[in-house]
Amino acid sequence: MIVTTTPTIEGHPIREYKGLVTGETIIGANFVKDFFAGIRDIVGGRSGSYESVLREAKDTALREMQERAQMMGANAIVGIDLDYEALGANGSMLMVTASGTAVVI
Repeated sequence: MIVTTTPTIEGHPIREYKGLVTGETIIGANFVKDFFAGIRDIVGGRSGSYESVLREAKDTALREMQERAQMMGANAIVGIDLDYEALGANGSMLMVTASGTAVVI
């Protein structure tokens, strides 16, 4: 399945619009990751553990969205938008939503 943030796919005219599809995931970061991320905030640097959790959440939301598009009979998703939000006490939960338009090319 082709997935893209653009409204069209070059060389592939859209033959049919199936509708809006979404994928959502909420994932928690455990206290050990929070502790080490806090240390990095003080001394600087990137938080590899949080980056890994963020990637996992994004991949899950995109996969869920693609599964829904396939169930609708689509073979591509255009206009994808990703949204990230911290939830819970002290932002301990991460929500990632993916949305786009399921199409047949």
